Amino acid sequence: MTDKTIKFSIRDEYDFEMKKTLAQVYTALEEKGYNPISQLVGYLLSEDPTYITTHNNARSLIRRLDRDELLQAMIREYLGVDKSKP
Repeated sequence: MTDKTIKFSIRDEYDFEMKKTLAQVYTALEEKGYNPISQLVGYLLSEDPTYITTHNNARSLIRRLDRDELLQAMIREYLGVDKSKP
């Protein structure tokens, strides 16, 4: 048995859930023949849920995410910014 301290971050868990949800929505859009990137960008810019299909409950899933937090997480990921920094 080893006594290692495990660091748990709620932020990391939330980011993981956002990523998982985005992947599910992306797949649902792709399955319905849409361009997932264009549809997601349209949704993020307008917050109009009709950009997202109801297939596989994708519209309901995406609406559970806070759009501002999602955009922040995406920019942090794209720029490789440390998640612990504000």
